[in-house]
Amino acid sequence: MRYGASTFIWVSPFSNRTLGVIDHAKAMGFDLLEICVEDPDTIDIPAIRDRARQAGIGVTICGAFGASRDMSSEDGATRGAALAYVEKCVDIASALGSPFVSGPMYAAVGNTRLLAPEARRAQWERAVAGLRRAAAYAKAQSVKLAIEPLNRFETDLVNTVDQGLRLIEDIGEDNVGLLLDTFHMNIEEKDIPGAVRRAAGHIVEFHACSNDRGTPGEDHLPWPEIASALRAARYDGPVVIEAFTPEIKEIAKAVSIWRPLATSQDALAADGLIHLRAVFG
Repeated sequence: MRYGASTFIWVSPFSNRTLGVIDHAKAMGFDLLEICVEDPDTIDIPAIRDRARQAGIGVTICGAFGASRDMSSEDGATRGAALAYVEKCVDIASALGSPFVSGPMYAAVGNTRLLAPEARRAQWERAVAGLRRAAAYAKAQSVKLAIEPLNRFETDLVNTVDQGLRLIEDIGEDNVGLLLDTFHMNIEEKDIPGAVRRAAGHIVEFHACSNDRGTPGEDHLPWPEIASALRAARYDGPVVIEAFTPEIKEIAKAVSIWRPLATSQDALAADGLIHLRAVFG
């Protein structure tokens, strides 16, 4: 296993002003830094590539999907903007050596509506059509798409592993798989290890997060069983801690963090890494 940390643990947005996070993550013992591309204009590919090479750390890329980046929108311009953004993230991933782009790229985070079956089918079909085009673009650059199911409070479209599997089946491209996140799975899955096993062969990335988005291991999740399920699924990709700093008000509000979840963000990352290495080996 290779262990990663999200830039969201410490900063938002990531830019040249926060390049020091690369060295910091490496010094803490992480193998990878997951860079969230909130604004592609802040991503300086040569600067990141050089800094990561000097530090000796890998880079992965994830996306941020707000209202203007909705692949399932009824508005064609919004769908076009979402596709263009994913393609830009693919370009960044290809340039930085990330094997995938991950995130809930099927819809805007925060879409939570009780739609009629016909409207839901139409929304689903729009997402499938857009993601099929994004997958073709990514395949040309040998990049995968890792689609993340989110909990019911953050999306109304893809909440469970089974829904995610149906989505990637409908997209029908072999470079599309899933990002599984234990924070979301803790809310939506009746059996987290069982859901991991059902996703075997389709897991591109794994977010190892506590149930409160604090320190992995300081929670009630069945970590030994989760690790066993990943081994049974023959998963050998990145295991990434995704957490968020409450010091950045916009991010804290977006993910509903109203209090510190650890003594410090460094403690969250360091203690979480110790736990994950002990559990996953």
